[in-house]
Amino acid sequence: MAQLLTRRSQRTREAILRAARMHFAADGYQRSTIRAIAATASIDPSLVIRYFGSKERLFDASLDVDLELPDLTGTPEELLPQALITHFLAPWENDSDEGSMRLLLRCAATNERAAEHLRQMLHEQFTDSLRGALGAERAAACGGVLAAQLLGVAYTRYVLRLRPIADLPVAALAELVLPSLRTVLASG
Repeated sequence: MAQLLTRRSQRTREAILRAARMHFAADGYQRSTIRAIAATASIDPSLVIRYFGSKERLFDASLDVDLELPDLTGTPEELLPQALITHFLAPWENDSDEGSMRLLLRCAATNERAAEHLRQMLHEQFTDSLRGALGAERAAACGGVLAAQLLGVAYTRYVLRLRPIADLPVAALAELVLPSLRTVLASG
């Protein structure tokens, strides 16, 4: 019985997050309401508060993104650009239109809380991924520029859907971006 409750609780939590991402992406933080999110999730509004405590905490949970960048310790420097772009683009390719990655990009443009969340997440995840390969100081310096470049690619491909970038196979897109990533690593 406890396992059933756990699965049901997990499904409810996921339904709330899906509905919240949809509303935050479409309406922004200010105009999204707990009541509307609950209606989309087909639950009572009190459950949203039970699971997340407040609209602010629900928003934070909606923005929680793991770029799935691996620890690149031991990766030869000439292979770092390919490893970064391959791992960076993979979760974006699997993220739905209402997914947390696209939501984070959309919201960061107009919401300071989301922008700060994005800045912190990019800094931490890029620096952590590169630290073992480049050392802490160089990872922090290069990580920001690499994150900016790859974030630009992600925004152009997954949010703006600018052609031909949005239509390119991932491997072809990676080949176009690799030279600029190599330049950053060479100069960092």
